[in-house]
Amino acid sequence: MSLNRSEKEAVISDVTSLAAKAQTLVIAEYRGITVADMTKLRIAARSNGVTLSVLKNTLARRAVAGSTFEVVADQMTGPLIYGFSQDAVAAAKVVAEFAKTNDKLVIRAGAYGGKALDVNGVKQLASIPSKEVLLAQLLGLMQSPISRTARVLAALAEQRGAGAAEEAAPAEAVAA
Repeated sequence: MSLNRSEKEAVISDVTSLAAKAQTLVIAEYRGITVADMTKLRIAARSNGVTLSVLKNTLARRAVAGSTFEVVADQMTGPLIYGFSQDAVAAAKVVAEFAKTNDKLVIRAGAYGGKALDVNGVKQLASIPSKEVLLAQLLGLMQSPISRTARVLAALAEQRGAGAAEEAAPAEAVAA
């Protein structure tokens, strides 16, 4: 089905606004994927804040022109699905996880921070923990010295308390 000019302009403006908000773009070839598998991919993407779109490549190239994702415009050929995410690793993680279980989804390229990523770059980006996990790890590191100090002080106080009790016990035995 062909789009008229106003519909094409609407698609371009939608994708341009998506690209303006996104940090990451992942491009994957979806040739041969069943509708049921594509639905699973879309559900996983939606739950992780990733916007997946099947677009005409010419419209996608026009939409990303002038943005940080323009670096992958030369990769936009063939039947592609475009994954945009505001979280730096979400799009890469969703697409890479799905590609592990479905060999018909082939990661083609990606872009992050104005730099083009190849297949291995996308997979490396996908292996980075999510923002929430990284924040939890950072909080754990920040709390670690404090909790260690508290444990050492508690152990010292316990030793001193036990030492004072042993000193008091012989004195009571002599008095009796």
